[in-house]
Amino acid sequence: MNKMIYMDHSATTPVKKEVLEEMLPYFSEFYGNPSSVYALSNHSRLAIDKARERVAKAIGAKKTEIFFTGGGSEADNWALKGVAYKNKDKGNHIITTKIEHHAILHTCEYLEQQGFQVTYLDVDEYGMISLEELEKAITEKTILISIMFANNEIGTIQPVKEIGELAKKHGVLFHTDAVQAVGSLPIDVKEMNIDLLSMSAHKLYGPKGVGALYIRQGTKIDPLIAGGAQEKNKRAGTENTPGIVGLGKAIELAYEHLEENTTYLISLRERLIKGIKERIPYVRLNGHPEKRLPGNANFCFQFIEGEALLLSLDMVGIAGSSGSACTSGSLDPSHVLLAIGLPHEIAHGSLRLSLGTGNTEEEVDFAVEKLVGIVDRLRMMSPLYEKVQGGNK
Repeated sequence: MNKMIYMDHSATTPVKKEVLEEMLPYFSEFYGNPSSVYALSNHSRLAIDKARERVAKAIGAKKTEIFFTGGGSEADNWALKGVAYKNKDKGNHIITTKIEHHAILHTCEYLEQQGFQVTYLDVDEYGMISLEELEKAITEKTILISIMFANNEIGTIQPVKEIGELAKKHGVLFHTDAVQAVGSLPIDVKEMNIDLLSMSAHKLYGPKGVGALYIRQGTKIDPLIAGGAQEKNKRAGTENTPGIVGLGKAIELAYEHLEENTTYLISLRERLIKGIKERIPYVRLNGHPEKRLPGNANFCFQFIEGEALLLSLDMVGIAGSSGSACTSGSLDPSHVLLAIGLPHEIAHGSLRLSLGTGNTEEEVDFAVEKLVGIVDRLRMMSPLYEKVQGGNK
């Protein structure tokens, strides 16, 4: 197999051909500023309006509740900072979890410096929150609960509808970072009692640098970016028309083919998990065994380090990712793996393979085959593994 095998779709996805084709005219043919009044700009305005309708339809929202952003991290920042500042007269308490994306965790740390109080909920060994602990954490000063829909590292899907019901019962706003979930899971913001939801185009075969924040009608929120009347005076800056068009097309395609894509990805994922667990000893599957993203498989291989694993895979043409020290520039392994209770030495040997619709059974089998040899070779250099092997003789 000569071509690169891409198994890092949770990091980003390739732009689908149909998405790119729909975007292209808005770079050179219909390039007008949507805020101008002449006919050329009208093409841009109409295209943005169509994309807003597509995004709203995909998640069960009204098109007036969709606001385009520069990506998922901006949407997360806006949701937390915007709600916190606008509602500080009601309270200063926010609830989140220890396994959120850093766009949430770092924003919460910033808000703590501004005088807000944040509760970081623990998760169980599968990365699942406790609804009982969540309800206990709510106080009369709680203004926002922000819990991710599905985890970007281990793929665990949270009980979002139940979280929404709890938030509604206590009169607290509920935001979910759904960057990994949108396009991969069915979502209905009304049925799930979601008040704010973040998404990003490049996770669902759309372009980078564009996302959206769903804001339920009537939600009090301050703008994050000032300087213009775009997005109903809520998000200043000339709209990224090609990117917005791409997000609209990508999300429409994702939900048109959701069922078939989900079935296909789960079959590939299970083939990968089964192959690795059957052929490689001392391996742990991280995340919930069933309630997980269709294409996500996250493992810890004992006695080896994640970066060596990644580099070895890259040398044989396989792209994956790791939560280990060298890839994050930190001395600690993934905060998610530590939060689910893994000791440092095991968490360091992590590997996430996230599959996409372009992957095949042949590629999965090739990846398993290569991993068997790579893990064996790396373990042979490990004194810890040598001890275990010595004890088994």
